[in-house]
Amino acid sequence: MALSGKRILITGGAGFIGTTLARRLVDDNEVIAFDNLHRDALSGTDLGGHPNFHFIQGDVLDLPGLTGAMKGATHIVHAAGIAGVDTVLASPVRTMRVNMIGTYNALEAALATQDTVERMVEFSTSEVFGAHAFNVGEGQVTTIGSVGEARWTYAVSKLAGEHMSHAYHAEFGLPTVSVRPFNIFGPGQIGGGAIRAFIEAALDGRNLTIHGDGSQIRAWCYVDDMVHGTLLGLEHPNAVGESFNIGNARSAVTIYDLARRIKLIAGAAGEIVFTSLDYVDVELRIPNMGKARELLGFEAMVELDEGLERTIDWFRTNRPTGT
Repeated sequence: MALSGKRILITGGAGFIGTTLARRLVDDNEVIAFDNLHRDALSGTDLGGHPNFHFIQGDVLDLPGLTGAMKGATHIVHAAGIAGVDTVLASPVRTMRVNMIGTYNALEAALATQDTVERMVEFSTSEVFGAHAFNVGEGQVTTIGSVGEARWTYAVSKLAGEHMSHAYHAEFGLPTVSVRPFNIFGPGQIGGGAIRAFIEAALDGRNLTIHGDGSQIRAWCYVDDMVHGTLLGLEHPNAVGESFNIGNARSAVTIYDLARRIKLIAGAAGEIVFTSLDYVDVELRIPNMGKARELLGFEAMVELDEGLERTIDWFRTNRPTGT
């Protein structure tokens, strides 16, 4: 399957995953990136000069503007949102407003364009599984941390968006799909995150700083695999009305091992050091990929070390700005 001749709108289209997805689609489709440039990975690409690519600067909190941008779209990817632990902790109200109201607006705009829309993929998050998530499948109970912990405003707002996405499918017949990304990384990465922080420190000759004791476990997924999963969500007939984990369970490592691998691959002179962890963290997060494998034929293809090598090579000559 390959999309061709479609009009595809990506909210958050100037973000890390959005621009990577746009580059995959733009040769054979018209791609519209809708973004307020809170984070800008777009300027580091050649998309701006492509005849099939269009950029609209706008905000998902602006329903009329978003509805106008979606007019005539056949496929929608709602990737816009507030993410990143530091950003969420500093701005929990903004996090919830953008993620919940923004998703509501995206669904309302899609509903207004329902005569042309063939599929809508909405980005949820792996954080809906809470602080301890081993081999978690899509049908398992979602668990959010204690009320009052700002960390969980991100998870609860994305989970609300996922519930809305399912409700719009059930009540209005909107062909929605939700995907839950598990720790995505790769070339073009902007914003915060352990991999970017470790790589930049390694390449600068600085120490690689771990928050906590480094025993936290994550399963890392290379961005090309995330894009592949998103494309399956846009195309596969089995996807409609479903939620899917998109990740790579084979790439599960402790944060300490991640830092060690990056230090080794980069040939870094800095040491691995530890500092206190002053916020609630996820101790364990590894997906069960059975549903995506069985219904969509999804399989992550890029192993962790190969993905790290590609990402480190990219960071050697590219230094994105912003957090």
